[in-house]
Amino acid sequence: MPKNRKTESLLYEKPRFLQAGDSAVTIELGNVVDIGVNEAVAVLEKTIEEAAIEGVLATIPTYRSLQVIYDPARIRSRELIPRLSDLLPKDRQDAMGGRRWEIPVCYGSDHGMDLEFVASAHNLSTDDVIGIHSGGEYRVYMIGFAPGFAYLGGLPDPLHTPRRNNPRTLTPARSVSLGGIQAAISTMPVPSGWHMLGQTPVRTYDLSRKEPFLLQTGDRIRFKPITHDEFERLDALAEKGDIIAQCEVIP
Repeated sequence: MPKNRKTESLLYEKPRFLQAGDSAVTIELGNVVDIGVNEAVAVLEKTIEEAAIEGVLATIPTYRSLQVIYDPARIRSRELIPRLSDLLPKDRQDAMGGRRWEIPVCYGSDHGMDLEFVASAHNLSTDDVIGIHSGGEYRVYMIGFAPGFAYLGGLPDPLHTPRRNNPRTLTPARSVSLGGIQAAISTMPVPSGWHMLGQTPVRTYDLSRKEPFLLQTGDRIRFKPITHDEFERLDALAEKGDIIAQCEVIP
């Protein structure tokens, strides 16, 4: 995790352990949406997984916390919490490596019904919006709301846009959208108050795959504009099971 005063001030000096029912503990590391806090969550999750604590079943990362799900028949919270506390990093960590995905997106028209609105709201052309949006690098802060739905940080400042006053009851699957200071990639038709900029043919969630979830917390995302014809071609390949997104490992 980056060593800087800003990051340190946003992390709790002493993380909070909150009991969540009789089979989960939530560890809060901070109280803001911040890349440093989210990086600390990712580091802690990896450390807990490597520790392989008997009775720990799963971990669920969020923007600023990590929930640890356990089997109370195998380990009690009074035993688990001290063990988790021992795994908290004693010093600030260097940033983790990870993966960077290139996600193709067809912007505008039926694929992105709010592109023109966002352009008008910021006195930009639609080409400007596409260039700014696809020119940024995003971080997957968390997966939630719907299976595989990726919340992204890193939306460039010129595109920060309040969410819609009247949310739609249904939006297309695999929409690439923005809301406030965040961006997102959906996986299935869902209600949404976000602004739809485009659509990707990439199946970031597919139950037929051995690993249904393509994206993970901490992954980096770059968007690549494509034409409607290219969308149709890639969509057909994705429907057959091809992972059409390009991925590189970050050292």
